[in-house]
Parts: sequence; C-alpha cells; structure tokens
Amino acid sequence: MASGASSSYGKINIAIDGPAGAGKSTIARKVAGMLTYVYVDTGAMYRAATWYFGQLGIEPEDEEKVLQRLPDLVIELIPEADGQRVFVNGQEATEEIRSLAVNAKVSRYAQIEGLRSRLVSLQRQMALRKGVVMDGRDIGTTVLPDAEVKIFMTASVEERARRRYREMKEQDQITLEQLIRDMNERDRLDREREISPLRQAEDAHLLDTTNMTLDEVAETIVSMCLNFVRERELG
Repeated sequence: MASGASSSYGKINIAIDGPAGAGKSTIARKVAGMLTYVYVDTGAMYRAATWYFGQLGIEPEDEEKVLQRLPDLVIELIPEADGQRVFVNGQEATEEIRSLAVNAKVSRYAQIEGLRSRLVSLQRQMALRKGVVMDGRDIGTTVLPDAEVKIFMTASVEERARRRYREMKEQDQITLEQLIRDMNERDRLDREREISPLRQAEDAHLLDTTNMTLDEVAETIVSMCLNFVRERELG
C-alpha cells in the first residue's frame, strides 16, 4: 500500500475531521501506519495547551494571560508503536491530557484566536513535506485546505460517547449519560465558535462510522487515498 501512495507524484496529505469521539485519532494513526505516513494528532496539541494553562491556573476566559504565556509553550508529539507520547515543556502529559478536567475546557481554549493561530502554524509546517495524516475539527477547512484527500468522520452521539467512555480511566467519576450530555455541549461549542468552526469541507467525503469496525474505517480511507493517487497518475 505504501508504494502506491508514494509513487511518481510523491505522497499526499490526508485531512480527517469530525466531532469529538468519532475515533479520528485512532483511525488517523492506523491509516498513517498502513501508508507509512506521518500522523499528526492536532487534538492532542489543543489538549496539551489546555493542560498547560490549567497547571498555571489560567482560565480560558482570561485570554490576555493565555496569550502572554503562549510563547513559553512547547509541545512535542513522540510517535511510538502503540500510540503517541505527549510532552509539554519537557514534562510528559500523555495521560493527563485525556482527563475529565481537560475534556471540560479544551473547546473553550480552542476558541482563542491567538492560540489557534499558533497551533495551526505549527501544523502547517509539519505538512509541508507531504505524507501526513492529520486529524482534528478544521483540518480540511482551515489548516490544510489543499489536502488531496479529506474525510469527515462522524457517528451517532451515543456511539461516540460509548467509545470515549471506554477510553477513560475516570469511569467512576462520570456516567455514560453525563458523557453524552457533555459531548452534545462540546459539539455545540465546536460548531458555533467564531474561529474555524467544526464543519464538513465541501470536497470532503462523509463517512458515518457508527456501524463500522476500526479496520473497516481505516481500509475505506486507505482505499480512497490509493484511488486518488492512481487517478492522478493516469492524468
């Protein structure tokens, strides 16, 4: 598969967008592995920023303080065989960025224009050499509008909440029903924010994964990518 996606025209960039809990990160990582591409987890970057400002006691409403401390923020994404490690200013925060506290505030920090601009700039730099799979909420519309293949992944809110619930280590602190309510609220915030709202790019493929396995989703996206490359080579 890798050779087909990186033949004479070189590699392509793949943008995967969708709401919280759609499985974007897991699928993007699998697709990158199948194509021997680089995976960039933009959601982890926003979560890392949220955790960083939380450690400093700076709330998302205090935009001035956020922007004052933003230049000090250094995020590193280290790929590993079974996932990705996240470091914030040299300190590992891989598990901490998946906490309930971060879940509750990440969409609010993501609405800060200066923070988004900083992270979007970093993400675009990562994609310059092509061969990148990037997932998030505004990759196909804002971060990589020229990505060759764009996917908008979704699933029912109940299924997305179940997936997120299975990932969490704090199941004793929240019910599935509360998580569904929280996810509905996060969807609303993501859709209604002024800066880069969650929406499907006009040229993105809509993929409802509610009744699909992870392997089925990944194979579907890889097939789309290989078909794109073949068609481009045929002229």
